[in-house]
Amino acid sequence: MADKFNSDQIAYITIVEGPPPRFKPADQLWVASLAEGPVPTVVASCDMRTLNGPGLVERCRRAWAEGRPARLNYPMRHAPYAPASTRAEIEIVAARWRQVPEGQLLTLWVRTEHAEQLITDEDEPEE
Repeated sequence: MADKFNSDQIAYITIVEGPPPRFKPADQLWVASLAEGPVPTVVASCDMRTLNGPGLVERCRRAWAEGRPARLNYPMRHAPYAPASTRAEIEIVAARWRQVPEGQLLTLWVRTEHAEQLITDEDEPEE
């Protein structure tokens, strides 16, 4: 889907510093509709602190209203599914923010055809 868009048309949320996101299974009932499509996909969520939750959610909403994709660009340490790189991307399908005692927390729901993309270094068993 994102292949028809060039990178300046995609709404990116980029994690510049810090660890890769920890993806967790999205088990809310409404999430099933996000996985529907011509190919099987998996939906997960991740939480991250931010200084501009409302702005990041608005960036996604504006892109979706214009028919453009939103993607999370994040650091990775090791991923057998990805080319030799220190960055990865995944499609954002829903977003919300909320105020917590520590500041603002952004929750993103992401979708991928490759379930192994949701495995982080911390999730992989040690050999």
